[in-house]
Amino acid sequence: MTPLTDSNSPDDYNDHPGLLLKLTMALVGVFAFLQMYSVQSILPQLQHDLDATVVEVGNSVGVTVLAVALISPFVGMLSDALGRKWMIVASVFALAVPTALMTQVQSVQGLLVLRFLQGLAVPGVSVVLMAYVGEEFRGASMVRIITIYVTGCVLGGFSGRFLLGHLSEFMHWRASFGVLAALNLAGTYVVWRGLPASRHFVANSRFASNLAALGELVRNRYLQTACTLGFTVLFAQIGLFTFVNLHLAAAPYHFSSGDLANIFTVYLLGMVVTPLTGGVIPRIGIRHTVLLSVATSALGVLLSLVQPAWCIVAALAIAACGTFITQSATMSFIAYRITSGRSLASGLYYAIYYCGGFAGAWVCGIAYSWWHWPGTVAVLLATQAIGWIIAWRLIPRKPSR
Repeated sequence: MTPLTDSNSPDDYNDHPGLLLKLTMALVGVFAFLQMYSVQSILPQLQHDLDATVVEVGNSVGVTVLAVALISPFVGMLSDALGRKWMIVASVFALAVPTALMTQVQSVQGLLVLRFLQGLAVPGVSVVLMAYVGEEFRGASMVRIITIYVTGCVLGGFSGRFLLGHLSEFMHWRASFGVLAALNLAGTYVVWRGLPASRHFVANSRFASNLAALGELVRNRYLQTACTLGFTVLFAQIGLFTFVNLHLAAAPYHFSSGDLANIFTVYLLGMVVTPLTGGVIPRIGIRHTVLLSVATSALGVLLSLVQPAWCIVAALAIAACGTFITQSATMSFIAYRITSGRSLASGLYYAIYYCGGFAGAWVCGIAYSWWHWPGTVAVLLATQAIGWIIAWRLIPRKPSR
């Protein structure tokens, strides 16, 4: 299939990605993460309608990221053997199936099962796409494409929360999931048509060599650093943006599902900030970028303790921007430092990254149950302090190979 790259020829799209290719990369991120966190804007409704506890309703986010963590390494190995594009397209389609079934869910247990199935489909996009970019692009183009993809992920994460929250004010939340399922079905066709076939992929179907590569990657200090940093990043992100909804739905704020959906417009700032990261990283280095972005995110978390609602929203915007920049820098760090077994490396990274998200949903759920929002903030700040120390001590000062 001829790559869609504007004026670029098929021979140079990987060195000079055109507008249509950039748009496709962004849309891959959108459809990968449209479902991932969508329930966050309707958590109070789910808790009420399904008679769920705080921890159970928090786990409607946590089980999804747990599924991503469990399956990511295996998806990486499968993709290294069988290819990239077909897995990405099939996974976008697979996300629509459990989403459509959520229109019939009647219990919190049923919801958790379907949310887990959604999570199983995500790595087929996120893990494989990261390996695809590492193979097909080089240098500044690679960083640029990664930031565009992360921008699409930001837009997808925002769109799912925003649409589900507002749709739930005009129709039942079960019917709203049907709308999101239809969007993923449409996205399957868009990604199939727009994503160029791999040009530099070399299949590796030997199980023994995959195990050997796995052993080498587990011992790779750069991947270890990225994984532990990623754990703290998603721990804080999930904990913050899950339980702030319960905080704002309670007294004295009493936010509706539409109000909670509007909060996630702060994610749109990430669409502005994240692409700029592609220009910042080569100038100041990955290490300095991460140190500044983690500190920024922690400042936002701390400011969420201020009582006026508009101050909390501003604090969430600050925290989100810091998180998006950290994620882009960490992915760029992996792309620079890992030169073989990229898909497997991506799978390992996402396994630990999403384990952090599950831990954030679970631990912060307990903290919120016992100490409400101040206790949750304390847990988040402690986790971000660990992330900052990891970056300070373990990320090399020079970002190049």
